[in-house]
Amino acid sequence: MRIAIGSDHAGYHLKAYLADHLARSGHDVIDVGTDSTDPVGYPTFCAEVGRKVVSGEADKGIVLGGSGQGEQISANKVNGVRAALCPDEYTARLARSHNDANVCSLGARVVAQEYAAAILDVFLDTRFEGGRHESRLAQIRDIEREECEQGRAGGR
Repeated sequence: MRIAIGSDHAGYHLKAYLADHLARSGHDVIDVGTDSTDPVGYPTFCAEVGRKVVSGEADKGIVLGGSGQGEQISANKVNGVRAALCPDEYTARLARSHNDANVCSLGARVVAQEYAAAILDVFLDTRFEGGRHESRLAQIRDIEREECEQGRAGGR
């Protein structure tokens, strides 16, 4: 699987750990940065992860920061991204099976490295169930389309 990964400075060490974990597991890792613990803003990195997923360059994405909250929000600004904050394995499993999440957000100040790897493994190994969840995803796509049209029309 091709996986895009990005973080801010707070998530840098966890990003390095997870990138190594993913590579050892046989995945192709696309690291979009950051490359140090020097302070940076997370939105650019998280949006880039989302763009790589939506374009098909990556199959899934991972965004990391201190809490994972802002990182999830930033990734979700890219149409077609369904980023889920996954502080535990249960949430990761539901994010994939019910919401077909394509980006996993993790907080480096919230979960330990080993547990983050376990959460990520669940996220990557869980398949979307489809069925009753399909109509909800269609509603999400409709909202994205409406928002794009509103933006082209000059907003509300």
